[in-house]
Amino acid sequence: MSNVVSVGARRTRLLLPALAALLLLVGTVALGVGAVRTPPLEVLRVLAGGGDELARRILIELRLPRVGVAALSGAMFAASGAVMQGVVRNPLASPDLIGVGAGAGLAATVLLLLAPASPPWALPWGAFAGAWAGFALVVGLARTGGGLSPVRLALIGVAVGAALNAAQQLVIVRAPDGVASALAFLAGTIYGADAARFARLLPWAAVLLPASLLLTRRLDVLAFGESVAASLGTRVDLARGVALTVAVGLAAAAVTGSGILGFVGLLAPHLARLLVGGLHGRLLPVAMLLGALLVLLADTLGRTLLPPLEVPAGILTTLVGAPYFLWLLRQQRRPL
Repeated sequence: MSNVVSVGARRTRLLLPALAALLLLVGTVALGVGAVRTPPLEVLRVLAGGGDELARRILIELRLPRVGVAALSGAMFAASGAVMQGVVRNPLASPDLIGVGAGAGLAATVLLLLAPASPPWALPWGAFAGAWAGFALVVGLARTGGGLSPVRLALIGVAVGAALNAAQQLVIVRAPDGVASALAFLAGTIYGADAARFARLLPWAAVLLPASLLLTRRLDVLAFGESVAASLGTRVDLARGVALTVAVGLAAAAVTGSGILGFVGLLAPHLARLLVGGLHGRLLPVAMLLGALLVLLADTLGRTLLPPLEVPAGILTTLVGAPYFLWLLRQQRRPL
């Protein structure tokens, strides 16, 4: 057992700087991609304070906030999924599969279309309330019908998500003004991310990402089950409530930055678990970096696949994540 732990720790020490370096590399490439191509060396010159005025304006004012929003949104979705999987002890738990993403998306759509004059702070708080409502509905229905088995939770989450998506479509039909922006938001896109959106997302990330890292020991204890966690002195209900509040807050804030990005909160934690094991002190930071990489890569590819059109990042993450989700469902052998 100690050998397994030491191998996982060594692998984490190698992976974290490697993933961070890869994220910086992809971010540098992403800064150079667009209608006006900028070579990597010129990007580095601009980041160092040099370069011509036009390049500085394009990179610093337009593209850098977009790269920041993509990375933060991916890290927050990944951290949210990792915490949810740890609390629910369910490998299929993720923001977009158990009602959190759909609830946040519905609330954000209502605010965008029916209350466009709302103050800037209303969007993240409204998304937070919608995320909690969607999550509570899924968990409540699952418990009423016989428990939180992985397949049951996933299927109920899909059903509730479909109902909430239908409500979103109804709002869009009833409020045609601004439909284009709402549809882009629901598809999951970083398009149009500016300094204001980055500034709106950054405080949530600065508080909730470190908060999730502070929960790692509690999550490891909760993984043993309620009775064992209680015998070790953990106040189970309090620990679970705090962890779920952080997880829902992460997903809700990420939705306001990038829209609904499918399967990031499922895929990144699973890849991290395969790489470094299930201890959350290692899993969470690796999952955050993988989530940031996944969204940044999806956004960069979306800008380059069909120029001058942009493919929303959410479409690309769904194309990768949906087959993986189906594979996970096949691995679950417990009955409904």
